[in-house]
Amino acid sequence: VLLDGVELLGAPARVLERVRGGRVAMIFQDPASSLNPVHRIGTQVAEAVALHQGLSRGAARDEAKRLLDQVGMPDAARRMEAYPHELSGGQNQRVMIAMALAGRPELLVADEPTTALDVTIQAQILELLSELRRAEGMALVLISHDLGVVAETCERVAVMYAGRIVEEAPVETLFAAPLHPYTQGLLGALPPIDGPRRVLASIPGGVPEPWAMPPGCAFAPRCPQHGPACDAAPPALLRRDGRAAACLLAA
Repeated sequence: VLLDGVELLGAPARVLERVRGGRVAMIFQDPASSLNPVHRIGTQVAEAVALHQGLSRGAARDEAKRLLDQVGMPDAARRMEAYPHELSGGQNQRVMIAMALAGRPELLVADEPTTALDVTIQAQILELLSELRRAEGMALVLISHDLGVVAETCERVAVMYAGRIVEEAPVETLFAAPLHPYTQGLLGALPPIDGPRRVLASIPGGVPEPWAMPPGCAFAPRCPQHGPACDAAPPALLRRDGRAAACLLAA
């Protein structure tokens, strides 16, 4: 895992301390379990600000309010005195985004940030993340199983299967012409938005357990294009024409 050419896996603690929550921040999918239920919202955001920016208590609270205003928290000054259980799921997620911004990150990782929210609030949170990315000039990595969210939000997509990237491409290219059979299966399972109704396609079988991976391609037992060569060794992720795929058929 490289950040500006620096390997993070196995990096010393002093290096990771500057990265975690600072250069790289994360938003989790369930804000209710990420926030401390016995502390007020303002205290938690101000604590993150003080930790990363070294501000005094008063200055940290002022910055916490500014961040809550920035992420669209209604009546931020009053909400700072609330506890997490007194806020809605969407409001708690805005709190988590404000805390992530406290370290002024270069990279924001959002892990299923809208899973627990209704459709209207989902759209608001995704639009907020897109606006913040543009305004703050930071990179955004969105982890999601929702292909509609991916299509609307992302510029580039990496598809993972059994813990490995099997395809990577610009979002328009991937949705228009997927190369890997797993990506083709995912897109083939989407219901059509127009035209006649049809039986949805599915991918047979299940994802292999980490301790029982097949000898070659992890997707081979489920792949409709499986051949003998697929069982020889895991295919490399080959890059060409601005995209990549880990499949012998795409070589």
